[in-house]
Amino acid sequence: MPDRKASTANKEPRVDPARPVDPKAAELRAASNPLTRLGKALGPGLITGASDDDPSGIGTYAQAGAQYGFATLWTTLAMLPMQTAVQYICARIGLVTGKGLAGVLREHYPRALYPAVLALVVANTLNAGADIGAIAAAINLLVPIEARVLIVPVGLAIIALQVVGSYRIIEKVFKWLALALLAYIGAALFARPDVLKVLSGTLVPTIRLDPAYIGIVVALLGTTISPYLFFWQASQEVEEQMSIGRRQLRQRQGASRFELKYALWDTIAGMVFSEIVAYFIILTTGATLFVAGKHDVVSATDAAQALRPLAGDASALLLAVGLIGAGVLAVPVLTGSAAYGVSEAFGWRSGLNRKLTGARQFYAVIIAATLVGMAINFLGINPITALVLSAVLNGLIAAPLLILIMLVSNDRSAMGERTNGRLLNILGWVTAIVMSVASVGLILTTIFG
Repeated sequence: MPDRKASTANKEPRVDPARPVDPKAAELRAASNPLTRLGKALGPGLITGASDDDPSGIGTYAQAGAQYGFATLWTTLAMLPMQTAVQYICARIGLVTGKGLAGVLREHYPRALYPAVLALVVANTLNAGADIGAIAAAINLLVPIEARVLIVPVGLAIIALQVVGSYRIIEKVFKWLALALLAYIGAALFARPDVLKVLSGTLVPTIRLDPAYIGIVVALLGTTISPYLFFWQASQEVEEQMSIGRRQLRQRQGASRFELKYALWDTIAGMVFSEIVAYFIILTTGATLFVAGKHDVVSATDAAQALRPLAGDASALLLAVGLIGAGVLAVPVLTGSAAYGVSEAFGWRSGLNRKLTGARQFYAVIIAATLVGMAINFLGINPITALVLSAVLNGLIAAPLLILIMLVSNDRSAMGERTNGRLLNILGWVTAIVMSVASVGLILTTIFG
């Protein structure tokens, strides 16, 4: 008689034959033009990639460019395969298990879940508060209204978008907001960079052992490979399935090779988009602020203000517009990923597909995180301090969470036959090791830098 345990462990999650068909899959199969097919595949991966360039990330990229010119451009190429691998693994977990990341961890690794979710909520709330402040400051660059006056309207508008809007409306709004980030490419063109120096900074890694440079490289890693994106990616894949009628868990479990393939296209597109934006922010500030000797930029809005006399009003305007779009996109992702984590950890109903009455605790976490984030801006807490604290917390939970993600994604009891392949495992474990080193570096540079 075969070993029942072994049989269960090797069994792929059964695909319910009666589950609703994914219309996107049919459209993708029918599309003959590769670009058309890619456009139809875009969804959670693109939104995740765009939300990675939130105001705190933009501020980090601006600091890198202002302090070191083009010397850190190479990091965008180095981080792309790691970032893509991690987010695709999270997408696979959501697609195959039919659950968000916290829901899967609750089932398989419950002891590690609650500390991670607690740290996630604290870090995301601090980050959301700093981003709301950045949105208000960016609007102030365009209209003569004091930033503090704008914080409450901005925060309430973001809450309304999540609570009142349907998932499809939110998805469409997010996709359009992602386009605002293209403004940074335009800003780079106005900056008139030295092409040879740009190519050198891009293709030849600059390695320095001074603590400040190590600190900025670690910060770039930390702001790019962030825990809130892990939770968001997996949960959005679940949301996508629920939006086409797969309401029951049994209907969502399992994923075809084709579904995983277009999830990979979507993820690659989102991560490439994310790194292109990061690249051009570093390029713009390196070509202007660094050259002009303005190395003390501490936020994205500082960068936008400093660009005006150097690169003209158009460049500063584009940076401000991109910052507003990035912030309005990122804050709901930050508060939403916190809500997914908490709700799945405690077994509450969750999802932007649900109405407020059908997921009260989920929306309560979103509202509470946004309101606390808004309040941070009135408590005299330095926004840069808030971002540093959130970065340290993200650094502390990123490495162990990546290890858990790698364990889950290779666990046949969770993933069936859809465990990671060799390349995905190599990239995933390398990323976990790099982030472990980066976490230690982030803590040391924060304490001693």
